[in-house]
Amino acid sequence: MPSALCLTIRSTGWNGSIEQHKAADIGAYRELYGYQRATDPIGPEPTGDSPEKRAAWHAALAALGPVDGVDVRGLPDGSLLHMRATYETETAWAPRHLGRELEQLRTSADDASLGAIRAVAEERIARQRGQIEVAERHAGLSRSHAAMEAIYREQEAELEQTMETRREWERATEASRRLAIAADAELRRRHPGERLEPLRSAEPTVTGEERGQLFLAPGAEAYQTPEWITRLAAERRAVRERIDERKAVRVPSEDPDYEPIGEAWTAWAERDRDALLKPPKPQMRPAPEILQRFADMEAGR
Repeated sequence: MPSALCLTIRSTGWNGSIEQHKAADIGAYRELYGYQRATDPIGPEPTGDSPEKRAAWHAALAALGPVDGVDVRGLPDGSLLHMRATYETETAWAPRHLGRELEQLRTSADDASLGAIRAVAEERIARQRGQIEVAERHAGLSRSHAAMEAIYREQEAELEQTMETRREWERATEASRRLAIAADAELRRRHPGERLEPLRSAEPTVTGEERGQLFLAPGAEAYQTPEWITRLAAERRAVRERIDERKAVRVPSEDPDYEPIGEAWTAWAERDRDALLKPPKPQMRPAPEILQRFADMEAGR
């Protein structure tokens, strides 16, 4: 390799372990077409240029090797900006993430159950001692804790359904969200000096006021389900309808007389992948008696 090409490869910080012929493809493209950016090896795919330049770019791209995840290195900036903008669109119709609220509801339901058990025991002891007034008070607490537990369990079931829909949404939008993140990373790699706003999720969240409406006070005479919980069922229906619409989209065949090729959104396709890391197989050592018998057989031969 000429010394100028070696200098170019070193100036861009490439690993010296790359084979010489691969480094030559990258260095040749940079030197022949005057690409001198230090933070990007070959830049985006040239469009509207000579076929020789495009062929040299593709040879350099092949020399770089595969990337982890989605490969968007050959896309122009306009396509990357469009892909990046889809992140907000995809997250806008996400169901609320209610993991924290679900955990708090389960804890509250368990506490209410224990409170009811304790109140029943206290009522029994008070009646045995003839403390009728104390027994009646514990009986009221027992009924109150039992009612609280029932309300908590009802809300817990509602939030569990929303989290299940959330998992379906994550699976349906996994590919598009990953593509948006890859496009954002590629734009930042190409233009390190340009300030890009960070990707922001448009998912609806639970406010502190709404979270505080979940908890009950012992002895409360009436309780009304918070409005935001009553809206969860309608939100789940809207998300599932959108997911069903995606499942129904098919890629048409080039020949109109043939059936569609398959699903346009392949998030629901079964993945048949083996583990990347496998533990070593255990060594099965024969018993000493087997080894002795084998030694006797060899000696007899």
